[in-house]
Amino acid sequence: MAVMHVRNGSSRWLVVWLEPQGEDRWLERGEKLCIRTDNTGDELAFDVEYHANDEERADGIENMTIYVENCSYDIDVTDEEGNFVQSGHKRPDEINRKWAARRAAAEEELNRTS
Repeated sequence: MAVMHVRNGSSRWLVVWLEPQGEDRWLERGEKLCIRTDNTGDELAFDVEYHANDEERADGIENMTIYVENCSYDIDVTDEEGNFVQSGHKRPDEINRKWAARRAAAEEELNRTS
């Protein structure tokens, strides 16, 4: 079994993206996740990429994508107490609204220029 702990040490939201599942979990400052896979070989189980852009930082968001590799992709994500943490964990409603408005504006612009 391969295990990775992720803790948000920033003052912003840390969005932990799991690929290839396309799942997201939002961590508040100090919050921690434990990610487990069935990888038992010598090859790496995780590849990590940190990324942020000015727009997301303005919204108080930092991102980390964890690529799960060399396993069956049966991933177990828990909090510090061992409770299962679902995709979308703590995703703020205000962020959902902002992202929806941005998508709608981009689609409107695309329709206008097509």
